Amino acid sequence: MPSAPTPVFRLYLLRHARAGWTVPGQKDFDRTLDDTGFAQAEIVADKAADLRLVPDLVLCSTAVRCRQTAEAFRRAMGEELDIRCIDALYTGSANAYRDCITGQAPAASLMIVGHNPVIEEILHGCLSEQTVIEAIPAGYPPGALAVIDFDQRPEDGNLSGGTLTAWIDPESHSR
Repeated sequence: MPSAPTPVFRLYLLRHARAGWTVPGQKDFDRTLDDTGFAQAEIVADKAADLRLVPDLVLCSTAVRCRQTAEAFRRAMGEELDIRCIDALYTGSANAYRDCITGQAPAASLMIVGHNPVIEEILHGCLSEQTVIEAIPAGYPPGALAVIDFDQRPEDGNLSGGTLTAWIDPESHSR
């Protein structure tokens, strides 16, 4: 049986796992994962590693909850996982996310660890509306990972034409 063709580009969209509420005097930026969030991050990272879904590069929001989510992937995939924290993924719009994605020319696969609603907006830009509705009928849950393959490298902020290859939801482990 022939193996599946290798995609030209693979994009991993990871919404940070569940975070605790802001406590008085705490900035949103400093919110940490709660116990459920730590478990979600570990479940999704372990499942991705088991499926050999390992990105070449991880671009992560600088927010604490995103960095904690990304660290679960480093533990599951190895210390050599290249994680780079980017302020624009905390403060930026969907355009900033698109620029981060299309600006990583040498990487054959890229993971973005970020925030909703932008992660969901990027997913909508990559896939057909029907695919998105089937994958996330109730919205993009915390800690969930979408793996999207492209036959052509996205450029100029255009992320259309992707194919959903895998969906890992910490609540159902995988669909």
